[in-house]
Amino acid sequence: MKKFIYLIIFFSFFDLFTQLPVMSTYAESLGASAFLTGLAVGMYSLSNTIGNIISGFLTDRKGPFVILILGLLTTGLSLSLYNLVDEPIVLLIVRFVHGLVAGLTIPAAFTFLANATEREKRGKGSAISGAFVGIAAIIGPAFSGILASRTSVPFVFNITASFMILLGILAFFLLKSNQIKKQQSEPSTNIPISVFFKNTLTLKAFLGAFFLMFSQGVIAYLLPLKVQSLGFDSRLSGTLMSTFGIIAVLVFILPTNRIFDKVAPIKTLALGIALMGVSQLLISQADSSTLLYIAMACYGIGFGFLFPSVNSLLIDSTTAEIRGKAYGYFYAFFSLGVVLGSSLLGWLSLGIVSGFIFTGVVLLVFAAIIIITHKKPSHV
Repeated sequence: MKKFIYLIIFFSFFDLFTQLPVMSTYAESLGASAFLTGLAVGMYSLSNTIGNIISGFLTDRKGPFVILILGLLTTGLSLSLYNLVDEPIVLLIVRFVHGLVAGLTIPAAFTFLANATEREKRGKGSAISGAFVGIAAIIGPAFSGILASRTSVPFVFNITASFMILLGILAFFLLKSNQIKKQQSEPSTNIPISVFFKNTLTLKAFLGAFFLMFSQGVIAYLLPLKVQSLGFDSRLSGTLMSTFGIIAVLVFILPTNRIFDKVAPIKTLALGIALMGVSQLLISQADSSTLLYIAMACYGIGFGFLFPSVNSLLIDSTTAEIRGKAYGYFYAFFSLGVVLGSSLLGWLSLGIVSGFIFTGVVLLVFAAIIIITHKKPSHV
């Protein structure tokens, strides 16, 4: 069952990462202005945030099984809607729908996985799920970039749609028996939203997710500009991103992933975010491709420590009855981080070097706050 959930997580993030290299050019090919192109790219993350929160509430009320099936099938159908797009306004509508229904899947999948994992193995389990996210981040952009150049963007999305619908059908049969046991053993409950934000550990998990993707947004926005400013070919940006992804996956899957079950997640979280902060400072000062590779390797190690840590922290600080809602907010913070990571730097009008320095300092300050304010675990 867990292996199948890992597969769902892979394709859910594969769906996300296949969009990255093709969406802006696809919008431009439809005649979209610069504003509408940016809106088309960001619309998915905006509606995805809403979908994550809705998923959290429904997962606790209906159970992760129902929401997982609904998310997979509707995401598959929404991907097929790209075949109907013929102008920018229609693209915006499809992007909103796609992001909204795709937001249902991830919180439900991680809730399903968390509830099925023994507490003493939750760190290693989070690392393995992180590995599937990392692999999707490596394969997704390359897959869509190459295939879209030879066929079309809707064709690429049709392939993903087929996988999502197939997974939805298989999930109905493979996970149904597990769902029956879970409904009988876990009564539903109603918890005020404020409770999540009053719990220190849960709040740190949310903020960890936010800063994880905030830094990712900064990397996506500024790294290509940094590479260009140093006079290197744009292909270097791709290999640098692949380097970070490969290093992160190695941290997830090597035997060293046992550290996530032996060391308190709050400590590995602080280490991960600090390493990511250091990497941003290194990138700001890098003047050669070698230094950029070293910086991105550091970023990959930090990412590898941070992702399992925030997941473990969320599992430790919540109970099974309200974990779906917690994951809903958790991945909403993920989506918000991506949007603000690039847009905030643009709004502040920071240059390439100052943008990386600003982000690095913010991450290091957050890491320091995590350690300074660390208290004994509590639950909501």
